[in-house]
Amino acid sequence: MVAPLAGIRVLEVASWLAAPSAAALMADMGAAVIKVEPPGGEAYRYSAFRAIESDVPVQTTYAFELDNRGKRSVTVDLGKPGAGTIIERLVQQADVFITNLIQRRRVQYGLTVEALQAINPRLIYTSFSGYGIETPDADRVGFDFAAFWARAGIQSLLGEPDEPPPPCRGGQGDHTTALNLLASTLAALRLRDQTGEGQVVDVTLVGTGIWTIGTDLSGALPTRKQPVRQSRKRPLNPLRNSYRCRDGRWLMLVMAQPDRYWRQVCHALGHPEWEADARYATIEKRTENSEAFTRALDAVFATADFADWRPRLDAANLIWAPVAELPDVMEDPTLRALGSFSPVEHPLLGSFETLSAPFRIQGADIAVRGPAPAPGEHTSDILDELGFDAEAVADLANSGVFG
Repeated sequence: MVAPLAGIRVLEVASWLAAPSAAALMADMGAAVIKVEPPGGEAYRYSAFRAIESDVPVQTTYAFELDNRGKRSVTVDLGKPGAGTIIERLVQQADVFITNLIQRRRVQYGLTVEALQAINPRLIYTSFSGYGIETPDADRVGFDFAAFWARAGIQSLLGEPDEPPPPCRGGQGDHTTALNLLASTLAALRLRDQTGEGQVVDVTLVGTGIWTIGTDLSGALPTRKQPVRQSRKRPLNPLRNSYRCRDGRWLMLVMAQPDRYWRQVCHALGHPEWEADARYATIEKRTENSEAFTRALDAVFATADFADWRPRLDAANLIWAPVAELPDVMEDPTLRALGSFSPVEHPLLGSFETLSAPFRIQGADIAVRGPAPAPGEHTSDILDELGFDAEAVADLANSGVFG
């Protein structure tokens, strides 16, 4: 099998999740990725996940491993004299430069589009940020909680009416945006193949965020009105709602065309009389009597355990899914069949599983190619490859470039 990105060289000057995650997926596809970190390693190595993963050694977490597997690391203090020489040589050899530095830091360190494409006119300059390169908020730091979840409008649409907007889980916006980064960077590489010229990719958390709620936002654009939050107790369609079983487990019904499934629903739930019940017999009536029908469904699902409902719903060919908890997800036979988890051998963590790339290409070599590097693990090797002799490395070290 052929690795799709074999021969592509990626230079990453980025931290936290989204941009590094996109670069990790490129490494899965065979790209050679060099990660530039500050001395001691980037901040995400020491993030709040350390409190959750208290058993792991210093300078890594399982979350960091996910977004940085298969890379090599060089540590460089970008603010020190001599750092620019290292970056220049790295850029000369790179096909893709990916960064999430805010714009003023790019100017400070000489990492702007203009500066790097002057060094390498064929370079794909992939910019990730909260709010864009040339916008009023170009220098505003934007984590996914802020730019993706809150600013893009997602948070305002969720939760019960009149209740506070719910929090999000860390990394949701970052990992979604990473796929956008990956797709647009691959398209830019294809465009370079056609034109011979470097390209600039500009991907943002806020822009990706509004795309994810495009169904709501496209409908709201003509009216400029906020959609109404949908209550679980009063859904527009009670057959697209979550219900709790007797044993406390939840399941999700997803009959978007409920009239098509109405007869099967009534019989699967043991209430064939509902089929002709004037209160529920049409989607319009079920919507009109949504609260009462939802209470009726709550009562029905509470009479049996999840294990009892599964075969009954499947036998009726209903569209539904368990509201899976993570231990269920890890052992899901479909996810296992998809190859969604990959083994990793780590010098400190030993053997563990991580997530595979969320896509497959038939006949292509896409795989987790090793653990995340230790901070600066490959600095010496990379400097040697770049042509720095021992005297030059000593001069750089004396200037404090390596910390």
